[in-house]
Order: sequence, then C-alpha cells, then structure tokens
Amino acid sequence: MRVADLAHGLDEDLELIRVAAEEAGRIAMGYFGRDPEVWMKAGVSPVSEADYAVDAFLKGTLRAARPDYGWLSEETVDTPERLSARRTFVVDPIDGTRAFLDRRDLWCVSIAVVEDGRPLAGVLDCPARSEVFVAGVGRGASLNGAPISVRAAGDTLSVAGPDKLVARLPAEYRPPRPHAYVPSLAYRVAMLAKGAIDGTFVKANSHDWDLAAADLILVEAGGKVVDARGRVLRYAADADPSHGLLAAGSGPLLAEMVKVIAGPPG
Repeated sequence: MRVADLAHGLDEDLELIRVAAEEAGRIAMGYFGRDPEVWMKAGVSPVSEADYAVDAFLKGTLRAARPDYGWLSEETVDTPERLSARRTFVVDPIDGTRAFLDRRDLWCVSIAVVEDGRPLAGVLDCPARSEVFVAGVGRGASLNGAPISVRAAGDTLSVAGPDKLVARLPAEYRPPRPHAYVPSLAYRVAMLAKGAIDGTFVKANSHDWDLAAADLILVEAGGKVVDARGRVLRYAADADPSHGLLAAGSGPLLAEMVKVIAGPPG
C-alpha cells in the first residue's frame, strides 16, 4: 500500500465526496429549470452545460484532493491511465439528464470511490428532492442521516425496469402493474435501498458511472446488483465500462430476476 493511500482512510474519502456532491448539487440547481444549452452525444443522448459544469467542478476538486486516484466520469473522455490506479473516482455529474432537462426532480449527482473493482464509498446527492444517500463499505447506508434498508417481501411486489423483462417473472413474483419509469438509474437503485420498490431490471449498456455509488448504497442496505450469472459487478477495472442485462434486488425475488436475464432474449 502506498503512503498516499495510508493517509486517505474510508471516513476521509466519504466526507470528501459527500461535501463535493453537496456543492455539485448546488451548481446543478443553478441550471435546473432554466433551459441550459444542450448538445446530443452520438446523436441520441443529451448533455447540457450543467453536466459539464458539474463535471469540471468535481474533477478539479476531487483530483486536487487525491491526485493519485484515477478518474472515470460520463462527461470526461476516458483514458487508460485510470486502469493503473489503485483507487478511482467514478462519477456521473448528473444521472438522469433527461429528467433534469424536463424539469423533473428524478436526477442526482453520483460519486463513488472504487478500489480493486468494488466501491468503498458512495454518495447520491439529489438536490431537487432534498435527498442525500450515503454509504461506506461495512458502515451501512443512510438517507439524510437516517439508516435505510431494503423492505421485507410483502404480498404485492413492485418491480421496475423494462416491461418485457418484468412480464417474464413467475406469476407469484410478477407485480400487478408496471412501475412508472424512473429516468435516473442511480436513483432507481437507491429506491430499492430505501425500501420504496422491491427490484429493478437494468437494460444492457448501463455504465460504471450509473451504478457504482448506488450499488454500494444498495449492498449496505441489504440488496445487490448482479449480472446474468448472479455475480456482483466490477467497476473501473476494465477499459470498457459498460454492462449487459442486470438485476437489482434481494432475497428470492432477486434469484428469480437473475433467471429472467439469464434466459433467452425476447
């Protein structure tokens, strides 16, 4: 372990990203509802001047505080240097940009510290909803300072994600109606962690920055995000930060969800 790593414990990293996410949320709120300039990435995905402003602030602040950490962000051109870093910041400046631009409150600033492929610290700051989710490995998860956990299975389940995947669940695990679309994937996973829903499918081509912080928050609340083989995800560990079909949840429901995504496409 390097001397620099010894100086940066989990508590220090968690406080660093919590404070940075809070300020990033304030920056984002300065653009929210004010029609920021928008561009299209690859012709299909919007990015706004708010995304870039938050990204620039977080990169400058976090890299200055931890110059030996890698950097992986949705709004920064990726470079292979991060693959040699022991710890990496994994950031989505505004997760849920479409909702942000539509003046809906389902978006958040997402920051994780990842080591050896797994998140150590994670924060989701959702300023338009006055919600802050925080988790540190082995320290539990909280919402606005109060502990949270996945909810116990009840008679009626609530499962989000693509309708065609939800429809393939066995009848006893299939919800009576589709859950309303939640544009921020990070927030959707956080809904699991706070017990608002029971599970969510995640369509292919999500990315590390969408999930790293929310994954830890869910794990510390008693759930998991897994792939079609039931394996937990690794973040900032590969050149390609994208993922295939995923399932998030807990208990027997999650096991059934894994069977769905492991089955034939359709």
